[in-house]
Amino acid sequence: MVEITIRKRSRTDATDNQRKFFKKTARGKVLKVIRERYLRDDVSCGIEGCSACPMINGTVLPANGLSGHGLAPSGHFVLPDTNVFLHQMDLIESNLFNPPLILLQTVLEEVRHRSLPLYSRLKALVKAEDKKIHVFYNEFRTETSIVRQDAETPNDRNDRGIRTGAAWYSTHIAETHQPARGSSRSSHPVVFLMTDDAANRRLAEQEGVRCVSVRQYVDGMRDPSVLLDLLSAAGTDDIEPTRATMSRAAIYPEYLPMSTLTAGVAAGKLHQGHFNANQYNYLEGSVSVPAFTKPIALFGRQHMNRAVQGDIVVVEVLPESEWKAPADAVVDQESHLATLQNDDPDESEEEGSDQEAANEEKAERILVSKREIQDGASQKQPTGRLVGVIKRNWRAYVCHIDSASLSSSSSTSLSQQTVFATPVSRLLPRIRIRTRQAPALLGQKILVTIDRWESTSRYPEGHFVRSLGKAESKEAEQESLLLEYEVPYRPFGKAVLDCLPTHGDAWVVPPKTTDSAEWRDREDLRDVLVCSIDPPGCQDIDDALHARPLPNGNIEAGVHIADVSHFVLPDNPMDSEAASRGTTVYLVDKRIDMLPALLGTNLCSLRPHVERLAFSVIWELTSDAQIVNVRFTKSVIASKAAFTYEEAQVRKDDSKLQDDLTKSIRLLNHLAGKLRAGRMAAGALNLASPEVKIHLDSAESSDPIDVEQKEQRETNSLVEEFMLLANISVARQIQESFPQTAVLRRHLPPPRTNFEKLQDILQKRKGMTLDVSSSGALAASLDKCIDPDEPAFNTLVRIMATRCMLSAEYFCSGSVGRDTFGHYGLASPIYTHFTSPIRRYADVLAHRQLAASINYEPLHASLHSKSHVERVLQVVNRRHRMAQMAGRASVEFYVGLALKARGLRDGHVMDVQEEAFVIRTFRNGLGVFVSKLGIEGLVMFKRETTFDADNYIISVPAVDGREVKIAVFDKVTVRIKVEKDKNTQRGTVKMTLVSPIDSSGL
Repeated sequence: MVEITIRKRSRTDATDNQRKFFKKTARGKVLKVIRERYLRDDVSCGIEGCSACPMINGTVLPANGLSGHGLAPSGHFVLPDTNVFLHQMDLIESNLFNPPLILLQTVLEEVRHRSLPLYSRLKALVKAEDKKIHVFYNEFRTETSIVRQDAETPNDRNDRGIRTGAAWYSTHIAETHQPARGSSRSSHPVVFLMTDDAANRRLAEQEGVRCVSVRQYVDGMRDPSVLLDLLSAAGTDDIEPTRATMSRAAIYPEYLPMSTLTAGVAAGKLHQGHFNANQYNYLEGSVSVPAFTKPIALFGRQHMNRAVQGDIVVVEVLPESEWKAPADAVVDQESHLATLQNDDPDESEEEGSDQEAANEEKAERILVSKREIQDGASQKQPTGRLVGVIKRNWRAYVCHIDSASLSSSSSTSLSQQTVFATPVSRLLPRIRIRTRQAPALLGQKILVTIDRWESTSRYPEGHFVRSLGKAESKEAEQESLLLEYEVPYRPFGKAVLDCLPTHGDAWVVPPKTTDSAEWRDREDLRDVLVCSIDPPGCQDIDDALHARPLPNGNIEAGVHIADVSHFVLPDNPMDSEAASRGTTVYLVDKRIDMLPALLGTNLCSLRPHVERLAFSVIWELTSDAQIVNVRFTKSVIASKAAFTYEEAQVRKDDSKLQDDLTKSIRLLNHLAGKLRAGRMAAGALNLASPEVKIHLDSAESSDPIDVEQKEQRETNSLVEEFMLLANISVARQIQESFPQTAVLRRHLPPPRTNFEKLQDILQKRKGMTLDVSSSGALAASLDKCIDPDEPAFNTLVRIMATRCMLSAEYFCSGSVGRDTFGHYGLASPIYTHFTSPIRRYADVLAHRQLAASINYEPLHASLHSKSHVERVLQVVNRRHRMAQMAGRASVEFYVGLALKARGLRDGHVMDVQEEAFVIRTFRNGLGVFVSKLGIEGLVMFKRETTFDADNYIISVPAVDGREVKIAVFDKVTVRIKVEKDKNTQRGTVKMTLVSPIDSSGL
């Protein structure tokens, strides 16, 4: 019989191992919380063959550590402190950095407290099969647990805990290590405390702990040159500052202390929001805050004060007498500063950048004078200056090395040099990096991370992470696009794949029996004439439909959605991965799946002539599409056909076809027309966005050869209407059942100020009014925006109106007021996403809530937690936005390739000319939209022009001396070329006017 020992803790120990603190609840009540730690002496060190520690499951560190390092040839382990993970994660993640790591619980918890994104990366590293990382729970081992002392800060306490852990490991290994045969007892491996904190290193050395800085450790490795480039400038005191940041006067104002910022925001004297850079003018930015209907404008580098796109910042609003309107000129950093290419990245500002600084100041003075001219005609907006940063949005950016920043003497040198990395995004500043690989990286797409931006440096400093490949190569461009929009694209890990059905492709719906788990409480709809209608080549078929007349004269219509939640169970690795990815990302020639392909394109996909599990919404409708009743049920279906939109349209229109399936499609189309008419009558908006179809050479090569507008058919609308109806019906059901945690989607009404410019343009250029008092009024006035001479004009106005809208978002029903649930664009009081669970994680959550609402299964505890739902939806919203932008960028890239292919016919370079509409005028150019290709472009004029900002007209001087006036909404012809962009190093569409004036010489 196992002997059980009961150990009673002494009163002194109980006090030492208690943690007492107070916290305030949401309702303002103060609670006293006491947490106790129970210490043990059997927490394993994780080293293979240790004679004093119990065997463990999971990662085991090699008995002799890693040998061959210059500082410890006989073997060693590395115990990093918190700052190493906070600042040097790119180094730790590198495949070339592979020492056995001891990760203390203290460090892991501190990383979680300081940065959740880095914590997620660290957890992934712990699970990685190619890394040797052991998590040691030092807070629960008797010898390594410590208690915070009087007057000791939390940070000092954690540092002491790390030193204690390192000292214990050194002693433990010396006492328990079994030397290899023939070696002395003293030749045991050593433990290095890796830290760049000088104070912590000094204290550790005083306590007899062997310490090493990150740089010292990397220097001692074999062939350290590549790893040295990965070192973050912010994380180490061993990297000397560049001459550009040494001992000189501040260029930017210092930020206010964090306490001052938070107090100022709370008092309403300062304002917090996200910084947005101006894509047309690198010397302007803005911050949207609740206190003002218009964004607060920031003019000039001084007032933008080192903010980077997406940073959460605090701004101070200037007196109203200093408010201005944004400049009406396109100001591009590369072309505007002629001396930019002569800027030496390694020179101090006084020596090498005086001319650039003078040019920027001159540029800002010119823009200020233009704003003052404008201000009499245009409406000013709140103007301010940035006084602090709450949270940086720094991440890895896709860049290329600016060849002009390499001196001629170092263009082939392999010594370390400082160069400029130019980001692909025009919203970002150039980044100063140090690298030994600069000559080899020229012409490559690379990944760079920002480390710091001192007030004495005109540019931020960062470090090289890795190369993506040759610029303009399809592989490098695709990966750079995914990285640019933070799309998770790595293969699914073993833990995720282990969650799939063990039968794999051979899995089928089992025969219907009373004891079958799959058939429990499911309705058998296999005999119903169900079909799917999707785009060509669709493999992840989420939805199918049916319709049939009922004996009482009404119609039964059903939407059947893939039952993904049957396979993706809550809180397992596959569910966590799907929650992290948030959505499937669709690029022109590939798809980045949210779920493994076995589910997405096979077991969950509602393929024809195969039995599949589904979640069905079935209505009884009148012939006018009025809902009599609705029911929700888990089901088994067998789709009878998988149509493309074109095939379904042809079948519907062919009067010779009178089979039941065709009649079902016609019935669905009839009901869809009624549903659409009802939505429009309720005030739903018929907006537009440009959609194009890329023609590829073949499925294998994926080389684009041409591009054209997508054709919209009745069957597109048929599917859309029934998906909308299903989403609305499910939203009502889950909100009634779970009023505090229902996963819903809303579209807030846009501020009226968003439409002011479009209203003004329509009034002055076309004499039309745009009523934005409600969605119904906006829909009615959009219907009236018709130009008899130009059928495409109405679509253009709808596209421009769409850009004035706010983005739709997922939300937790208990987190916002009931009056803000509505979907403005659909004119629906409530809405959710239910119909695409294969490709959207929000739909999976809605499925789980709907299943619980019909008592099919209990709701998982996580979906009863409002805070949990909020956190998940915050990630999903962000992933959804980034996926949309990645998709658009992919289309833009392939449109460029297709135009390049179109321009090369029979080996000859030919002009590509298309009609376009002017959608924006600047003092020095035009913004045009080519509807046939779904792309926008800038037509720039180098000569002086006359600009009438009030009436949105630019007068361009022709070669013969006459002036040609061009205004917003005018139709023009443009010449389109694909040229290598200096900024992005990829083929970019460039446009010049052909008519009414040839601008190639202007």
